[in-house]
Amino acid sequence: MAPRSKPSKQVQERAAWLRDAITRHDERYYAHDAPEISDAEYDELKREIIAIEAEFPQLVTLDSPTSRVGAPAVTTFAPVTHRVPMTSLDNAMDETELAAWGERVAKGLNGAKHAFTCEPKIDGLALSIRYEDGVLVQAATRGDGKVGEDVTENVKTIAVVPKRLVAPKGVAMPSVLEVRGEVYMPIAVFRQLKAAKEAENEERVRAGKKPESVPANPRNAGAGSLRQKDPTITASRQLAFWAYQLGEVVGTPAFASHHESLEYLRSFGFPVNPEIRLVKDLQGVSEFCENWIEHRHDLDYEIDGVVVKVDDLAQRELLGFTSRAPRWAIAVKFPPEERNTLLKDIQVSVGRTGRVTPFAVLEPVLVAGSTVSMATLHNREQVAVKDVRVGDTVIVRKAGDVIPEVVGPVLSLRPKGCKEWVFPSTCPCELKSTLVQEEGVADTRCVEPACPFQRDQRIMYFASRGAMDIEGLGEKTVYALSDLGLVEDVGDLYFLIVEQLLQVEGFAELSATNLLAAIDASKSRPLPKLLTALGIKHLGPAASETLARRFGSLDRIMEASAEELSAVVGVGEVIAESISSWFAKRENKKLIEKLRKGGVQFGNVQVSTLPQNLEGKAVVVTGTIAGYSREEAEAAIKDRGGKSPGSVSAKTYCLVVGEAPGASKVTKAEELGIPIIGGEQFEKLLATGSI
Repeated sequence: MAPRSKPSKQVQERAAWLRDAITRHDERYYAHDAPEISDAEYDELKREIIAIEAEFPQLVTLDSPTSRVGAPAVTTFAPVTHRVPMTSLDNAMDETELAAWGERVAKGLNGAKHAFTCEPKIDGLALSIRYEDGVLVQAATRGDGKVGEDVTENVKTIAVVPKRLVAPKGVAMPSVLEVRGEVYMPIAVFRQLKAAKEAENEERVRAGKKPESVPANPRNAGAGSLRQKDPTITASRQLAFWAYQLGEVVGTPAFASHHESLEYLRSFGFPVNPEIRLVKDLQGVSEFCENWIEHRHDLDYEIDGVVVKVDDLAQRELLGFTSRAPRWAIAVKFPPEERNTLLKDIQVSVGRTGRVTPFAVLEPVLVAGSTVSMATLHNREQVAVKDVRVGDTVIVRKAGDVIPEVVGPVLSLRPKGCKEWVFPSTCPCELKSTLVQEEGVADTRCVEPACPFQRDQRIMYFASRGAMDIEGLGEKTVYALSDLGLVEDVGDLYFLIVEQLLQVEGFAELSATNLLAAIDASKSRPLPKLLTALGIKHLGPAASETLARRFGSLDRIMEASAEELSAVVGVGEVIAESISSWFAKRENKKLIEKLRKGGVQFGNVQVSTLPQNLEGKAVVVTGTIAGYSREEAEAAIKDRGGKSPGSVSAKTYCLVVGEAPGASKVTKAEELGIPIIGGEQFEKLLATGSI
């Protein structure tokens, strides 16, 4: 047997540093709900110490973070010793690591067939709730896996957690039932809390006071809410809970599978995630993971991965545990949506309406699968409220397709001498016009109509996918056309010729011809697209579509009075006045005529003659409705004056459920008390406007 290699002094020092760093970060995350680094960066530290200790076992210490779960100590509440330890999970960061885990499971089971349960990994706080003879007697956080914190009184304020169990008919009440799960703050609740905190901070800033900390994400907000000394504060935070595992049990049936145990919990009234699925093999696991990477933002709670468990409980016994985690389960982690990075500078950009927006120039960092080097800071008051400064380590978030934003600074890492950022007083354009902030308004604007930044942004917006969708007319090309004096406004686009485009750097005969073809194709875009593309203040895609359906052409909209426009449901006085005043301006009238001469079609939309019995009502459709495609069902709703958004909200009139519906929409509707009707009732809804 070859002797083990001896670790170098550098490796020994690195291992010691990692142990100390991970312990410090555990303390900040679990005990104070104030992490200094993102989950992804923490995972990288953890993986590094695991790799070092695997290569050099002699470096493993009794207090190594690889040997414990969660926080190193209990600090705030009375300690609770878990009768059944609350273990952590090993992570798989990609498909390769998931496959390697699958191979280890198969080997451990000697090739026996095995199924898996897959569930969304809730980004919340692990909790154990103990019932004795059906009565909730204790609730505890995970802590270090052996000892947690007693949060019983706070958990009793969570509406979805049963305080006293009612056994289903024919089922005996267990003398002990310990339920494990995750406490979380719904995204909608978090947004309300964050908005309220930021509004309070804006008032503090105006009064010359320092802003207070705002929770960075639902996980931190939820954990902080659960660990309040005053249960009434916890009660006000509308926390929720998903049950996903059993702890100590006495008097329950002998379950053969994890799936059976979840059904048992559901029968007692515990909230069990409806998205949990039983799959037969690792291919099914991969498909489940791919689905939730794509649809993670369809949910009203944050998930950061998928938890995969061997379903058969006897097979779990055979596989057993490592020192800190079960061999029969793994957490498949999604690409992180939050990372920490250096804020190198704060600059401002000028939009098409003159709105001046501060943005952060960042040390490039990989977030949610893409490299982020700039992020929005919204407005001058938000910079002050968040108190971000050049030189700060900041939390950057990018959720799905959302523009990256700076959540806030990590104050504990702020260098000495960081100065507060001062909003500029002049526009960064060549005209150096004065920037104006009207009293009581958050936005700061450049009010110079000739500002070249505004002109270029108007052209980019006109050509964007949500407007006229002119392929090939991106930011770089717009700047080039503008600098050469070829385009002064969007109307000039329709008079460009090949010879002019050949003056633009990087353009050749083919690329020039392609761009002109794309501009020509945009002439026949639907009227709602043209209305949106004009960039009229307050007028967005939804109101544009409503106006197009009601009036049928741009000329009829231009002729309509503000009173006629505001009478349309979904438009209202503010939008109507904005439209009316925009078309009344001389320069805009000239632009419209230029577009007309350029061949842009002003619409000949067939005005619906159907009764507008769904006017102002939002009807969401999920699944397949007999006799309708998804687009046809949405059109039928809109033709009757209704809206057909893609998600359920408190403003939804009803949810129509067809074949193979999305479970998340049904769950959301049930949570909000939104009426749910079957697909067979759709025709009646269209005919009567009622359910």
